[in-house]
Order: sequence, then C-alpha cells, then structure tokens
Amino acid sequence: MISINDLTVAYGGFTLLNGIDFHISETDKIGLVGKNGAGKSTILKLICGIQSPTSGKVAVRNDVKIGYLPQIMEHCKGRSVIDEAMTAFSDIFELEEALGRITVELAERQDYESKEYHDLIIRMNEINDRLSYTRSENPEVLAERTLLGLGFRYDELSRPAETFSQGWNMRIELAKILLSKPDVLLLDEPTNHLDIESIEWLEEYLKSYRGSLVLISHDRKFLDNVTNRTVEIMLGRIHDYRVPYSRYLELRRERIEQQKAAYENQQRLIEKTEEFIEKFRYKPTKSNQVQSRVKQLEKLERIEIDVEDRSVMTVKFPPAPRSGDIVYKSVDMMVGYGEKIVFSDAAIEVRRGEKVALVGRNGEGKTTLMRVIMGELDPMMGESKSGYNVNIGYYAQNQEDILDKEDTVFGTLDRIAVGDIRLKLRDILGAFLFKGEDIDKKVAVLSGGERARLAMAKLMLRPYNLLALDEPTNHMDIRSKDMLKQALKAYDGTLIIVSHDRDFLDGLVDKLYEFRDGKVKEHLGGVQEFLDRRKLENLSELERHYKVVEEKSAEVVQKKEVARQEYQAKRYVSKEEKKIRNRISFLEKGIGELELKMKDIESVLSNPGPEDDVMELTRAYLENKRELDFKMAEWEKLNEQLEF
Repeated sequence: MISINDLTVAYGGFTLLNGIDFHISETDKIGLVGKNGAGKSTILKLICGIQSPTSGKVAVRNDVKIGYLPQIMEHCKGRSVIDEAMTAFSDIFELEEALGRITVELAERQDYESKEYHDLIIRMNEINDRLSYTRSENPEVLAERTLLGLGFRYDELSRPAETFSQGWNMRIELAKILLSKPDVLLLDEPTNHLDIESIEWLEEYLKSYRGSLVLISHDRKFLDNVTNRTVEIMLGRIHDYRVPYSRYLELRRERIEQQKAAYENQQRLIEKTEEFIEKFRYKPTKSNQVQSRVKQLEKLERIEIDVEDRSVMTVKFPPAPRSGDIVYKSVDMMVGYGEKIVFSDAAIEVRRGEKVALVGRNGEGKTTLMRVIMGELDPMMGESKSGYNVNIGYYAQNQEDILDKEDTVFGTLDRIAVGDIRLKLRDILGAFLFKGEDIDKKVAVLSGGERARLAMAKLMLRPYNLLALDEPTNHMDIRSKDMLKQALKAYDGTLIIVSHDRDFLDGLVDKLYEFRDGKVKEHLGGVQEFLDRRKLENLSELERHYKVVEEKSAEVVQKKEVARQEYQAKRYVSKEEKKIRNRISFLEKGIGELELKMKDIESVLSNPGPEDDVMELTRAYLENKRELDFKMAEWEKLNEQLEF
C-alpha cells in the first residue's frame, strides 16, 4: 500500500533519517516510537507529501485515501461543532447535489432515445452506486455519535468551534478524519488532549478499524491495545518489530543482549587469532596456518552492537526566592465565562513549599483556575489573591500558540533572558537536549516534545518561587518525564500542577484539589492516599467514576435528554431553513433564466422577420409566463416562511 524506500532526510550537516526502508500493508497497525525529535512526525509528513525527503522516495498507491492528524494544526472558525464535523461528508453532499440536478434534468427532458439522455441515466446509476457504498448511515447521526464518543455533550454540538480550547478543536479534527473513512490513518499523539473515556472510545474504534494505522504515542497502554507492529526510530535508523509495544521492549532488550554476547565471543576469537598470527608470523613451518588465519580474519563479518541513544534531559530549577507564607488564596470564588459558571464557592489555599495537584475531568475548571492565578481571568464573585513577593513561572498547555514560530530555539530564550543568565543559554539548551545546530532551528519545525522542552527551558531563566504547570508532560517521552519529575521533587519553591498522569504525580505532590460537578474539594496527602480514600485504582478511574455517578443521577439523565431534544430541534430547524434557502436560490436562478427567455421572445415579437413563427413564439412566451408565475408564487411563499 505504502512503501518507504532508501529515504534520507538531512538539515544542513545534520542527518535526521538515514536510508530507511519499510512497507505499510493493508492490515498493519504500526506504533511509531522513539525519542522526541527522532523523526517520527517527519515520517508522517513524508507519507502525506507535506514534506519531501533529501533522497529516496515514498510510494503511495493512487487509490489510497490518507487521513492525517498532526500534533499542531490550524482550526477552522465560523462553524458550529457539528457543522465542522459534517464537512467530512463534503464528497457525499456533492454527489447528492449532482444526483438532484440529474434527476431534475431527466424529468424535464423528453428525448428518451438520445445519447445525452442515456448518458445521464448511466451517470445517475454511477452516483447511486457510490452513495450506497459510502453512506451506510445518516451522516449527521454518524457525526453526532463520533463527537459524543470523543467527549462532547449534546448541548455543545451547536456551539461555535472557536469557543472551545485547542484540545477540544483537536477532537473535532479527529472526528472529521474518522468520519471520512480513510484507507490509512496517520495519528500524531492523538491522546494528548483526551480524557480516559475518550481514549477508551478511540481505542475501541481503532481496534475495529479495517484500514492501516500509523500511530505516534507515548501512552504504552494505548499502543499495546491498538497496534500489532512497532517501528522504532533511533539515531536516524529504524528497527522493525512485528509485535505490539511491550513485546517490542522485551525483544529489543533480548536483541541487544544477544548482540553483546555474540560481539564479546567474536572479540575473543579475533584476539586469539591475532595472538596466533603474531606469535607464528615468522616461523616457516607455520606460514600456511598463519596465512589461513589472516584470510579468516579478512573474511570475518564483524558483529556490531546497535548504538542506543542514551541522552537524557537534565533539569535543575534555580533556587526559589522566599515568598510569603500564603502563596495563593481564594475565598468563596465563582469563576466562569459569560453566563457559564465553571465552578463556585471555591476555597483554595496554597502555602509556601507545598506541591499541589489539580485533578479531575477535562472541562471541570483546572486550566481555568490556572488562568485566574495568572491574572488572565477575573472571578465572577469572591476573592482571589497571590501572596507577598510571589513570582510565577507559568507553563501553559497551548505552547504552540505562545511560542513565536518564526523565532529560533536560541532566539526564544535570548529574547527574554537578562543579566548574566544570557551567558549560560547554550548550557541551558544543552541540558534540554538542544545541542549544536539544534539551537538554530526555527520553532515552527520543532516536534511537540521539543516545544515542550523549550517552554520548560524558559522557566530556567528566572528564579521563580511558584511554578504553575498545566499538563507539562503531554508531549514528553518517558525518560524526559522522569527527569522533570526528579527536578520538581528537588525544587525548593511552591508547585501547582495539572496532570492526568498518576505515575508522574505519585511521590511528587502532597495535596490535591479535586474539580468535580462545579465544586473544588481539598484532599490532603499524596495521590495514592487520595485514590485509596476514594477507593479508586488510578486517576483514570476517577474520570470513569464521574461518568458512573452521572449515569445514576435521574436528574442528570433527564437534563441530558432535554439537551439532546433541544439540540435535535435546533438542528431540525437549521436543516429545514437550509433546505428552504437552497430552494429559494434554485427558484431565483430559474426565474432569472425565464425572464431572459421572455425578454428575447418579446424582442423578436416586437419586430418579427419573414421566417419567424409568431404563433409558436406567442405559445412559448405564454408557457414561460405560466412557469414564471408558478415559480414566483413559490418564491414568495418560501420567503414568508423564513420571515415567520
């Protein structure tokens, strides 16, 4: 289906991918793994044709339809969530419009034996066949089901897409790709902005998906559940394993151990052979044996051990200046946007040196609180106040919007660094794995993980005493996460962190604030104590538990049904209005054509020539006039309906 042949990608003197080969068949579900910046996203771009290789080629069959979800994307504005998702069916709608035009033309024509009429019949049958093949269900029902599976509620489907965060817009893009039913799915870290319910829904979808899949993810469980093949990129080369991720780790470890054992055995053999040659080189009686051993060494295929990339991020936050005892406090705080209340009656107190986690489902207000702490959003009611001498270092989720894409890696830090720290920028970037020519790369070409590391490096430039980190590990590989966790444990300031990652939070935080049902509740102790208290296995279960509670609430179920009915009513009105407007446009076009025809006939009748049939012209004029009257009457009636 897709072949990658002797493909090399180089930037200046740096080779990212070096002569790689692999094939993607119809049944492959590939996990593409490797460190941040290894070239995973680049391979997806090469397959899509967004980027060209330095040498080699990517061969894609002409009939293959590709669906690509990048890490970073531009989101459409001006449409509701459901209308944006429905653009996935644009091909179907175009076919339906073409079918409608052909049906009207066939009804108006009477040249049943003509070639043109016969061709229209053939075209109509072809369109009907394509529609019956591509459309198994009502497109709107499919779109609703997919959006609901990805976490949207009925009452959100009519909201403008631009009123949602980037993470939610990513879900809309993912829905569009899934609805378009491509032959090959290329997904670049699709779970970064999904909660557990949506991840599980996507897992089930991908398990039953019949096409090919190439998936980039740092979620081990997700890879194991979805993929059947693992392609590792390391130092420009690939290692291909026909097994899921966890099994690949075992086989990789075994391969390296076998290589080391074989290498050591071969080295002992070489050493003994060289000793024999050196010992008997000048003895005539041993000359034949010596020459035989020399030839043996020359022919020997030397065993090499695969080089492993063991570079890791090294993070050490500057010492925190002393702040007041109370770092942040809110009393009876209500927060929201416009008329929407996100949470209310929030009493939050963060003291100097505490490490606090904000947990709960997406949309419950964790990022909203971060915005309040940063002064980007004012509470509707109550009090919100930072303490004495508090200096906040903020890591936001939407780093791709905050970082200047046209700036370089070095320039990003150099632009905001002041004082003696400017002399250490290269060292800081090196600690975050930006070395050599990497520092001259533009932000626009960085992977999601590299942007995350660059944003974290910015926090090294000043001695903050409060770090507010919103999902800092979303794009980080496992080793980078471990390094960041150790650095945060050693940090002597105050930490407020949003994360769904239990392993990352476990042993790091000593207090949690749970966001649930519009309220904020304090839990003293670490993550494990919180889960034990709630009788949950992990933070994912926390999100799942919310759903169970909601389903048990008759009031919530009733609200959901009301929301669904209101949504359907709005959509029905919207669809009916769209049909009316389309019909009005069709009528206006027909009215214009009839008026032109009548004007031409009037021109001839005002000065008929000897070959003009006045009676026939008069009859045609009256027929056009009658049809015009019918169309005008319908046009007026439809416009009255719109006004009503």
